[in-house]
Amino acid sequence: MQFFENYKSEILASIILLILLIIIRIIAKTLIKKIGHKAGINDARTHLITRYATVTLVLIWILVETMIFGAQLKELALIFSSVFAVIGIALFAIWSILSNITSGIIMFFNFPYKVGDKILIHDKDFPIEAIIEDIAAFQLHLRLDNGDLVTYPNNLILQKPVTLLKKDAIDLPQDDGTDAL
Repeated sequence: MQFFENYKSEILASIILLILLIIIRIIAKTLIKKIGHKAGINDARTHLITRYATVTLVLIWILVETMIFGAQLKELALIFSSVFAVIGIALFAIWSILSNITSGIIMFFNFPYKVGDKILIHDKDFPIEAIIEDIAAFQLHLRLDNGDLVTYPNNLILQKPVTLLKKDAIDLPQDDGTDAL
């Protein structure tokens, strides 16, 4: 009980911060879903971007929460610089993964091709003409005319010229109502 008496204002500020961040998360989630629905983006990609936004809000919450409970900016700078130095060294080894994730986020908001489109990737060494089957966090899943599946990294698709050959090239099976139960 003594803890609550000593930290009454900090606890109140924490509750207000938590409510504020929950409201921001709900608004962000709604906006991301609307953008995804308006652009015709599948639900899995929309969910992934929503998860990225939630992780960002949690990191912001941790930062502000430490400041509410009295951590000085100088102390936080030391901790974060140390943590980011270690993370930076670790992530340098996996920079391509981060590049693909970042490209996936960019592609969510600004990518003119959708699942089902037939595209031609103009790569001088390995040109690809295929139908987009899926746009995942790290790569595109492309189905070649011969049936082979090619995974193409998100960061490369943003670096290469791409031509749209046919919109909605996937022929989905039609339901003729003859399916037996």
